[in-house]
Formats: sequence, C-alpha cells, structure tokens
Amino acid sequence: MGALVTLDLPDDSPMLGLPWIITFGPLGDADEWEPVVCGPYERPHALALAEAVVAEEQLMAVVEPLLPALSAEEIRGEIAAAQIAAEDEAAQVDQADLYGDFEDVIDEELELAAERQPEPEPLTAPSEAELRAGFARIAKLLTNKGA
Repeated sequence: MGALVTLDLPDDSPMLGLPWIITFGPLGDADEWEPVVCGPYERPHALALAEAVVAEEQLMAVVEPLLPALSAEEIRGEIAAAQIAAEDEAAQVDQADLYGDFEDVIDEELELAAERQPEPEPLTAPSEAELRAGFARIAKLLTNKGA
C-alpha cells in the first residue's frame, strides 16, 4: 500500500472547485524515476483515482489543485503568497522551539486519534464516462475564467 497526500481544506474553500492534478512518484529513496503527472480532474475523481492506484502499489500520490493563471503577474502573486506562507510557518516552528519540543505529544495525540477513528472505506475509482464528464466541466471552468 502506498501513500496519498492532499490538502485538508474547509468545506467552503474556493480551491475545491478548481481542477486537480495527481503526481505519482516513488514512495522511498530506493526507487528513482521521474514522477508521472495526471489530470486535470475534479477533486473527487482525482482523490478516487489516486487512492485506487496507491492501494495496490508502493507509490506516493500527491493530489493538488491546478491554479489556472491568466498572466505572469498572477503567477508571481501566487508564488509570493506561497513564499510568505512558508516564512510564516518557519517562524512558527522557530517560536515553538523556544518553549520546548512537542513532537512526542503530537505523536501521542495522532496515535490516539487514529485509534478512535474507524478505517475509511477506499473510494471507488470513477468510470471513464464520469471522468469525461468531469473533463467537460473543467474545460468550461477554464474557458470561462476571467471572462
């Protein structure tokens, strides 16, 4: 069984309506090959496809939104926002170190939470017809962006 990584977003996040891509790559350092990027898909389809593949293979799948940008300036803005967020996160980590290392506590909390939550049922991979309908919706979304 492989690993699936994605963003944990609130139900009202505008990112949920964006097209999503899946990047498949090796799970460990022992394998070296170029990652395979698939998509765009609607988020539920991307999650289901990624889960179906990693359930049977020792792979990592990263499911993430595809940001359709209409200009270089819009891309620069997204990059700047990501850099600021990374700096903020690094500052929070540095501040946490002032008060001690809480990794052991966090690990214990995660283990307790995992024990309380039932194992989720694997998603069923979407059919070709469902994927094609999703492609049509994504094409419409991308065509109407900025219009």
